[in-house]
Amino acid sequence: MNIMDFNVKKLAADAGTFLSRAVQFTEEKLGQAEKTELDAHLENLLSKAECTKLWTEKIMKQTEVLLQPNPNARIEEFVYEKLDRKAPSRMNNPELLGQYMIDAGNEFGPGTAYGNALLKCGETQKRIGAADRELIQTSAINFLTPLRNFIEGDYKTITKERKLLQNKRLDLDAAKTRLKKAKVAEARAAQLNTSQPEENNIMSEQEVRITQSEFDRQAEITRLLLEGISSTHAHHLRCLNDFVEAQMTYYAQCYQYMLDLQKQLGSFPSTFLSNNNQSSTTPMQSVSSPSVLASASASLPSVSNSMVTSGLSELKSSSGSRKARVLYDYDAANSSELSLLADEVITVYSIPGMDSDWLMGERGNQKGKVPITYLELLN
Repeated sequence: MNIMDFNVKKLAADAGTFLSRAVQFTEEKLGQAEKTELDAHLENLLSKAECTKLWTEKIMKQTEVLLQPNPNARIEEFVYEKLDRKAPSRMNNPELLGQYMIDAGNEFGPGTAYGNALLKCGETQKRIGAADRELIQTSAINFLTPLRNFIEGDYKTITKERKLLQNKRLDLDAAKTRLKKAKVAEARAAQLNTSQPEENNIMSEQEVRITQSEFDRQAEITRLLLEGISSTHAHHLRCLNDFVEAQMTYYAQCYQYMLDLQKQLGSFPSTFLSNNNQSSTTPMQSVSSPSVLASASASLPSVSNSMVTSGLSELKSSSGSRKARVLYDYDAANSSELSLLADEVITVYSIPGMDSDWLMGERGNQKGKVPITYLELLN
């Protein structure tokens, strides 16, 4: 037998097998043929695998949206990944905003209150952008990649073996159908007293035994693969913990950056309004640390505003005066206020009926209101 004859016979056999499976599948759908059911344990494993695949895809896609909200950027990164090329470096949104603020601050002048504030805000935004970039990179490696490997690797293997199991099951049921038909034909021949070759039954019974053995073996292979889903869940749990840790680090960094920025800016609304020649309003209150973040990240330094507030409250309740060190430069918004220079020491005291966020300050013969967020009381 030459290779061509062998190939022709193989194609014919494959076509016959495919036709037999198609007929069996159609008759099952029409309720005209019996179907071998999988055992309950295997069915449960299949259901668990499908559920894992479904939710893994949803979590993975939504995580990608969370980390990169821009759909065009996600598509671009996907294309570069498929081409096995590195995506071009570009600024993310916080970095771009930070650069705009820095450019604007330089344009208005670092010596002005507004320009100086823009420069400080811009640097903080760029630091947040760098932290955001680190979060995306860490999450992609420790969280998204393992999920994607499961979808594109393990689950594809499961799907392939499950399809083979389905084919083996169709072969088995088709063989059972042929055996059943052979027995019916034998019984009819016996009633008519005609001879019926026993070879047909023997061949059909042998075919059923062979297909049953192949089906059982494939069911065992599929079962072993499906039981690995529990290990997949354990692995994804570790990846989830890594993702949460990366997020915690990111938000803790952002919180600390904003605390530092607030410390640098101090009473920013008053400074901003002074640049627009408007009357001064109540300075921005210090942001207190949320209890959840404080418990989740005990290593972060706590805000000392409560101590300052306590000391100033004590000063307001008394009629005396105290020395205070100026923490940041402050430009007076009008003649009722006193301009301040960082690190200078002035005398402060309270006047009855005065706004709780302000004190009277004296420097030599100069006198005026000063915001308390710019001061550190001295003993």
